[in-house]
Amino acid sequence: MKNLFFITALFCAFAALAVEVDGIAANVGASSILKSDVYDEMRKRGVTDESRFGEFRNALIERELILKAAAAAKMTMQDWVVEDRIRMIVEDSFGGDRAAFDQMLTSRRISEADWKKRVKDDMIVNAMRWTIVDKNVMASPAMMKAEYEKHPERYRRGNRVSISVILLSPENAGKKAEVTEQLKSRDFSDVAKEFSSGKRAKDGGVWKDIDPAEHFSSPVCEEIARTPKGTISKWVDLGGWCFLLRKDAESSSEVRSFADAYADIEFNVKEAEMKRLYDEWMERLKAETYIKIH
Repeated sequence: MKNLFFITALFCAFAALAVEVDGIAANVGASSILKSDVYDEMRKRGVTDESRFGEFRNALIERELILKAAAAAKMTMQDWVVEDRIRMIVEDSFGGDRAAFDQMLTSRRISEADWKKRVKDDMIVNAMRWTIVDKNVMASPAMMKAEYEKHPERYRRGNRVSISVILLSPENAGKKAEVTEQLKSRDFSDVAKEFSSGKRAKDGGVWKDIDPAEHFSSPVCEEIARTPKGTISKWVDLGGWCFLLRKDAESSSEVRSFADAYADIEFNVKEAEMKRLYDEWMERLKAETYIKIH
């Protein structure tokens, strides 16, 4: 699916370029970025907000800077590597049907040479970014400790609850009144075992020590939040499915331990380091290249 989106986006971009040339958005060295290039990128991402034009123009400027840096570094992408990538795209997106691929190129008025160049350029940009940025990203113990101490709110565990749930399927939604009546004289777990369609019905519908947002939709989470501990909620109807729950236990939010939050801390440190290295790289490239924004 990802490759299908990728190839469709490329088709749309080149089709638009064939019919729309409406002025220069920026010069990067001897190269020009057209306004139509920017709008094509926005359309590819489903963005219609005109105020974001500058954001996408700047992204294309950075792409052009990377391609120029790759050329200066004599980075090349061998033809057989590009052909392998194209074969993979044709296989994944067209079931290996080269004729269907060629037909799509024709329908979008894109030459195969132009499309191959875009694929090749994308691969070069990714390779350059990996070489300069990605492979140099690290999360040292000191960096992780500093991140954890500086931003404890990022590692706060939300309210945890233990609940018991009765879930009626659409065909059994008419049994709500019967279930409500049964609960007046029977234990919740016994009624859940008899009536519930939930995957935990055999265990009495018990969900122990969970963050509701990880398992239930917003209306159910809201009802959980409103329900006092030890009481039974109101019925929640969602597309014919009916939820009834009992809140058995609840704990307030707390900051997770370093060990418990380790993976999230590492991810955040690497994300920040990646951005820092990329921004520094872009500043160097911009300082070395003539750029004019129109």
